[in-house]
Amino acid sequence: MVIKNTYYYFKPIIPRRLQIAVRRKMAQRKLLLSKNIWPIDEKAGNPPIGWTGWPNNKRFALVLTHDVESLKGYNKCSSLIWLEESLGFKSSFNFVPENYRIPLDLLIDITSKGFEVGVHGLTHHGNLFKSKKAFQKKALRINHYLNEWKSVGFRTPCMYHNLDWIHDLNIEYDASTFDTDPFEPQPDGMGKIFPFWVQKSGGKKGYVELPYTLPQDFTLFILLNKNNIDIWKQKLDWIVKQGGMALLITHPDYMNLGKIKVDHDEYPAEYYEEFLNYIKSTYKDQYWHVLPKDMACFWSKNITKARKE
Repeated sequence: MVIKNTYYYFKPIIPRRLQIAVRRKMAQRKLLLSKNIWPIDEKAGNPPIGWTGWPNNKRFALVLTHDVESLKGYNKCSSLIWLEESLGFKSSFNFVPENYRIPLDLLIDITSKGFEVGVHGLTHHGNLFKSKKAFQKKALRINHYLNEWKSVGFRTPCMYHNLDWIHDLNIEYDASTFDTDPFEPQPDGMGKIFPFWVQKSGGKKGYVELPYTLPQDFTLFILLNKNNIDIWKQKLDWIVKQGGMALLITHPDYMNLGKIKVDHDEYPAEYYEEFLNYIKSTYKDQYWHVLPKDMACFWSKNITKARKE
């Protein structure tokens, strides 16, 4: 724990190539210690109280999201949208409002195509929840961007989370947690492959939490150096059997979209394309594919018994 905290404290000043080398070492150790809970934690498959199934009797739900960490990723968004549209998929793009310039015209263009825009922290540095006072100040700025972008969803950088404090945000859903992921700096998994309701203490206000349930692309292809999508397929097949929600985070920052040479912190975008085609071919007409905001709306309106958990 001390080593991990020290690394993340000095991370902003560590060269990127060295960062990845260090994290790969850490990841290999975590992999050995976490075989019983990653990529599959069997306990996470239990449905919520009162669960009756997805709309239209679909076997499972599918939600695609992207975290755009830097200008490098921002410049790839149009190509990624084209790829998904060509295969019949829609997704959400979460942007970091104070890391790089984000023209409102781009956000309007994304949403006009049937995609979604969310807020991804303020900057992509540090833990947003280091102190309550500091978070409350940042929450005011986050709410400004939520309102300006007409966004209803939020996700923190590095998947730091404090579900109680997040009530300060004007959101319908948060997506800063996961069912199981020992590779995150705050590795406390929710143990759920379904959304769940987070009630505010002493009031009626609340929001839907959408944990990601498929391993992140950065984890698989950069940290663990995998050169195939076998783990994605393995986890998806298990989620389908449980009738859960398959929610994926990918990062255009790390996708190689058309370059001849793959950089040290990139992976071929063909991996993502292959996975989308696997979903289409293996589970044709069996999945309920929606945007995060639509999933949150469905859950908050229909799964009332889940709020009592």
